[in-house]
Amino acid sequence: MQPAPQTLGRRERNKQEKLDRITAAARELFTQFGVDEVTTQQVAEKADVGAGTLFLYAKTKAELLLLVHNVKYAQALDVGIEAASTEVAVLDAVMAIILPIIECNRVQIENGRTYLREIVFGDPSEPHHAEALSLTIRTEAAIAGIFSRDEQLLARDPEKLARIVTSIMFISMTSSANIGHTDAQVGDEIRDQISVLLGA
Repeated sequence: MQPAPQTLGRRERNKQEKLDRITAAARELFTQFGVDEVTTQQVAEKADVGAGTLFLYAKTKAELLLLVHNVKYAQALDVGIEAASTEVAVLDAVMAIILPIIECNRVQIENGRTYLREIVFGDPSEPHHAEALSLTIRTEAAIAGIFSRDEQLLARDPEKLARIVTSIMFISMTSSANIGHTDAQVGDEIRDQISVLLGA
């Protein structure tokens, strides 16, 4: 007999509700004004929590951005992995994973660029940063899995190739030269570089 599912106690529910309000408030303000123009106090006020409470969930504005974007990244990655499962060609499958990430990251371009910089240069001991790194690792694992379908790529170390691909993706999405580009143009640039990497 299976044990009855555990329900959250009142304290846990209150914590989750506050986290949800903080995430929603930060997402709305960052999307509307950009992360650089928003203060943590504004987020706290919109979420209807005290500044001290806000800092229990995210100690800095950068952590707030990670909190918001991690949710978006995870959703985009799930969409991409699902789309890749129906692609036969390796390059098409890899791009199926990457394109939703490009789109979610460029809803507000400066926020996306800041998010990616935080992943690379932020404090890995901070929980939201650690979650972002785990999403990057998951992305690399999904891409490596696609490379492993091909015998020639399998011999070239799929994990290392996947790490190079995510590096290409991060640089292309953060590059100042690409700010004025459409999502499709950024995707085409990434595809061209991956094609060279794979010798396609």
